[in-house]
Amino acid sequence: MKQGKIIKGIAGFYYVYAAESGIYECRAKGLFRKQNIKPLVGDVVQFDVIDEGEKTGNVIDILPRKNALIRPALANVDQALVIFAADCPKPNLNLLDRFLIMMEQQNVPAVIGINKADLVSREELMSLREAYRSSGYPLLFFSAAKEEGIDQIREQLKGRTSTVAGPSGVGKSTLINLLAPDAAMETGEVSEKIQRGRHTTRHSELIALGEDTYIFDTPGFSSLTVDYYNPGMQHLADKEFQAVEPGTLGWFFPEFRSREADCRFAGCSHIHEPDCAVRSALENGEISLSRYQNYVQIYQELKSKNRYS
Repeated sequence: MKQGKIIKGIAGFYYVYAAESGIYECRAKGLFRKQNIKPLVGDVVQFDVIDEGEKTGNVIDILPRKNALIRPALANVDQALVIFAADCPKPNLNLLDRFLIMMEQQNVPAVIGINKADLVSREELMSLREAYRSSGYPLLFFSAAKEEGIDQIREQLKGRTSTVAGPSGVGKSTLINLLAPDAAMETGEVSEKIQRGRHTTRHSELIALGEDTYIFDTPGFSSLTVDYYNPGMQHLADKEFQAVEPGTLGWFFPEFRSREADCRFAGCSHIHEPDCAVRSALENGEISLSRYQNYVQIYQELKSKNRYS
């Protein structure tokens, strides 16, 4: 019996990376289907080897998960590297805040990475830093094209299993190729082995960067809307996913969350109520105006959705 991590799953096949042994093509035992359990990319599993030469096997057990994301379906994520570009395309901070809310929903610590930092002035970079100064999220500037600032990214990823999120065109794939130049070779090995994946929708993959260091490459975080509470979501486990209601939206903004206890009214919306600690912090320059404006916009969207759901 061997132990490894599922790095990719396609059409009932699970590709398990075992240290010093390589990648094994495995099927999952029928026991999982009977228990309504599906192995996820990122799962640490135990598997039996069927043929060492052909690198085939059967997954027989899934070790306890640290966490499990819902969209996309991933397991054992330590942090999310949310990547936007400083230019080309210009950063959409409303969209960035929605990504951050999604990570808060799924209890995944987030780090903001701003690529193409070489394309804008220092003043523009400082403006971005100021917008997120009070949020508590680490903010890293880098240029994948010029290979500048990559060491700080490596240090942030070291010893963790991270997922990459962000819109199209911001350089996610370029960064992953810099961090893991052998990843394309490993992916090709899997595709050639089963003759699948080359001309189909991309699937999530887990790429080994070093000892105890992995990064997910997934298409599932390229766009999103903020999910709100409705009865159809009651089956979701609270510890895996926290649905958003207008009255709880502030909880998903760390700089709001830390001040809510000081608001005059419980359940303060931070929009109209008197003696609101969040609005006081905004007036004192302790909270970013752009973050607050995005909060108000999303709050109104959620309120409208709840009204008509």
